[in-house]
Amino acid sequence: MCSKRMLFSEKLRQLREEKQLYQKQLASVLSIDTPMYCRIEKGERRAKREQILIIADVLNIDSEELLALWLADQVTAVVAAETNIAKRVLKIADNFLDKK
Repeated sequence: MCSKRMLFSEKLRQLREEKQLYQKQLASVLSIDTPMYCRIEKGERRAKREQILIIADVLNIDSEELLALWLADQVTAVVAAETNIAKRVLKIADNFLDKK
């Protein structure tokens, strides 16, 4: 995974800071160590889906909003290397989902 910040990690940091929580507090709730949580918040490591639900609960945010950002980051990571056709791929996927 690339080390640049992404939508999810930026939102996660913003929400944590708004709630005046320390990284170690969220790490504890997630049963992971602080350095691992820090990597999630920096966009260097992906959080697991079940962790997103816990984080949403702790930060008192709609879980679907946080899941959408998390999933958008995952999709972006997959198509980012294909910059010349990434938008086309996403449009095809969007059309497919519209038919479901």
